Amino acid sequence: MSESLVGVVDHWFGALGVAGVEVTGPAIKVGDTLHFSGNTTDFTQEVGSMQLEHEPVTEAHAGDRIGIKVVDRVRNGDSVFLLVD
Repeated sequence: MSESLVGVVDHWFGALGVAGVEVTGPAIKVGDTLHFSGNTTDFTQEVGSMQLEHEPVTEAHAGDRIGIKVVDRVRNGDSVFLLVD
């Protein structure tokens, strides 16, 4: 399985467990599997839901700033990769 860089974490909403992600690459869709990676971050999860401007969306494209509910803490500057078969 390969990875493709699709974004970078630009904010951590700790109380909500949400990563703010600036999408920089191919589209991210609900159901995609993402790998969050950084100096102290390393986990993989499926996108269950995401929001753009506080509204639920099923797809985000380069230039969008989205919120994704995550299973672990992320940090500003962490890379977000899309796992590709």
